[in-house]
Amino acid sequence: MKDYEVGYFVGSLATASINRLLAKALVRLAPPELHLTEISFRDLPLYSYDFDADFPTAARAFKQVIADVDALLFVTPEYNRSIPGALKNAIDWASRPWGQNSFARKPSAVIGASTGMIGTAIAQQHLRSLLSFCNSPQMNAPEAYIHFKPGLITEDGQVTVESTAEFLRKYMAEFHGFIERVYTVLPLNR
Repeated sequence: MKDYEVGYFVGSLATASINRLLAKALVRLAPPELHLTEISFRDLPLYSYDFDADFPTAARAFKQVIADVDALLFVTPEYNRSIPGALKNAIDWASRPWGQNSFARKPSAVIGASTGMIGTAIAQQHLRSLLSFCNSPQMNAPEAYIHFKPGLITEDGQVTVESTAEFLRKYMAEFHGFIERVYTVLPLNR
């Protein structure tokens, strides 16, 4: 299998986010052929189409980082049965202006952790709807709704429950295979 550059988004801006811990774990458990880099959206202003004619520097840089990766991984919490507003804002920036959608034909996967029993199931469905509209091919299975309990993932991203570590390892291996399959049909233009 080939090597791929994967950009990942942590949906929460909080430094102590459990989804940031999950992202660290996914980086550790990913196959060596996946090179993961966080894509930050912290510095983006609120999107308005008034900017479409002249994107601010932070938004241009953000779109370039997305252009430079082969695939995208979204690690999101659930806020009020949806995704965090900052993540939605980032998606709006990346998909605009019209005709310059950064997500088109870029493989993606969605995962998230929550202290609630259903994980981030509803937020993920909302995010999948947005990514469908943005024409991003999505890994539909396996789905991953992580019920987070204190101590599940250490500060350096080590998963303390072996069955969860094995599930996440397989999830990332499946994501690698999915990226490979997408680029078999939609050739990668690097």
